[in-house]
Amino acid sequence: MKSKRAAGWVAFFGVAAALTWGPDYFKSADDADTSVVVAAAPAKGLAPTAQPAALAGKTPVVIKDLSPAGDLFAARSWKAAPVLASVTEQPVNRIAVVQAPSVPPMPFQFVGKLDDRSDLQVFLQNGEKIYVVRKGDVIDDTWRIEGISDAELRFVYLPLHVSQTLSVGSTQ
Repeated sequence: MKSKRAAGWVAFFGVAAALTWGPDYFKSADDADTSVVVAAAPAKGLAPTAQPAALAGKTPVVIKDLSPAGDLFAARSWKAAPVLASVTEQPVNRIAVVQAPSVPPMPFQFVGKLDDRSDLQVFLQNGEKIYVVRKGDVIDDTWRIEGISDAELRFVYLPLHVSQTLSVGSTQ
């Protein structure tokens, strides 16, 4: 049993050594680093100024440059970089269009009328409010009653002095 265990460990270390030194052994001349720094160990007993003359007869020691070739943490993607469009339009200067004031729609509804021999009264409704009006009355400082006939009621919108009519019944 001990021999099997020893053989297993030897095989493991052999594969590990092959994986460690194998790539350097199979490396071709094209793959060789061009950034190789040559350095030599100084000879013992020589002054530092005499070192270049002493190195002429010895083989230099080759040290590989292990610095990274580029940015190790650069973002990489398979997608092409997006191309941003440029804006070539000129801004449009818009002139504010001022609308002429206009008469609002008639806010009143005809409810009924009361005809006394001396006076004609008309009942109008605006939302929850009910108005009893006669000729010449002003409602909310914006509408004036110009005239009342059997078929229509004539209003004047006071801010613009524009006339409008409201049907109050038939002539029959």
